Amino acid sequence: MTSLSNAQKLRNSLLLLITATIWGMAFVSQQAGMDYMGPLTFTGSRNIIGSLVLIPVILIIRAKTPKAERAPLPVKTTIIGGICCGCALTAGSLFQQYGLTMTTVGKGGFITTLYIIITPILGLFFKRKAPKAVWVSVALAVVGMYLLCVSGEGFSISTGDLLVLAGSFAFAVHILVIDKFSPLTDGVVLSCIQFFVCGVIGTVGAFVFEQPAWEQLVSGAIPVLYAGVLSCGVGYTLQIVGQKGLNPTAAALILSLESVVATISGYIAYKIGFLKTDQSMTPRQIIGCAIVFAAVILVQLPWDEIRKKLKAKKVSN
Repeated sequence: MTSLSNAQKLRNSLLLLITATIWGMAFVSQQAGMDYMGPLTFTGSRNIIGSLVLIPVILIIRAKTPKAERAPLPVKTTIIGGICCGCALTAGSLFQQYGLTMTTVGKGGFITTLYIIITPILGLFFKRKAPKAVWVSVALAVVGMYLLCVSGEGFSISTGDLLVLAGSFAFAVHILVIDKFSPLTDGVVLSCIQFFVCGVIGTVGAFVFEQPAWEQLVSGAIPVLYAGVLSCGVGYTLQIVGQKGLNPTAAALILSLESVVATISGYIAYKIGFLKTDQSMTPRQIIGCAIVFAAVILVQLPWDEIRKKLKAKKVSN
């Protein structure tokens, strides 16, 4: 990993914080977009826009990279990887989008971040050992989800929460697919293709199951453009730049703040009238959010390094 100065680390950390803020506020745009169009129409249009935004980014990066340093692009692997990533992204996006029509932005944000815990669990199917911290995090997440999603009157959980949770599982699969293909090709090109694939699937689905119209896109231009340009294009680019040379654990912890931003921005958006659905939470749900967030943070801490430092201290003493 490239060594960075303290000033560079601060700059990269701020870039990731901006990314987390953009992604957190995207939950607001996703719910607001449902006032103008169906979930498939919104998903298709935002991802097509995201793909188009990344094209100039790819061209700029390649133009600035000396020819001698450019790695050859494996076309077949890139296309296959892009299609696989795009299909997983489509599943996650649609589950999340449909779920957000039936739950609050804040709950959706915290439930979505559970993919950070679900990913290592799914990794067991690929013979990847899950640390003990993962299982502790799972237990915490279950408690947090119960407080967040299950009302005190009974054991029912809303359909919207279940759909967002299904989306979280799909996003975990998406991460595992990216983990397989990203070392084999250009990450930005891979992302551009996955956005395009997701956009095409969403658009085709919209014409089959919905009645998309140009007027819908014009009326909902602000949420669609925010989700497409900022969340997909700008957010992904800032993530690439911000993570370069930064400790992966520190980067993941900063990006986890998107769930907190989603809750705050959702509440503010409702208060100023941008969202029509009440986004406020009960004290019970806020405690559930805090426990889920603690579980997400716990699973990302570098426990191996912590153990080594503790052992080193014991030996020195």
